[in-house]
Amino acid sequence: MTDYKLLRCIVCGYVYDERLGDPEHGIAPGTRWEDVPGSWICPECDEGKDAFVMMEI
Repeated sequence: MTDYKLLRCIVCGYVYDERLGDPEHGIAPGTRWEDVPGSWICPECDEGKDAFVMMEI
């Protein structure tokens, strides 16, 4: 079983789930956070990747 990370936007609370990705914005399911392009922005508030923190599970 592969462990996927959850990362939360500190600005709006949007959660990026590596298992789900962000297909609407070109990020396939299963895409690891480190493989998400630096140009990707939060689909809710337009903040960059630096606004995300890993969630404790």
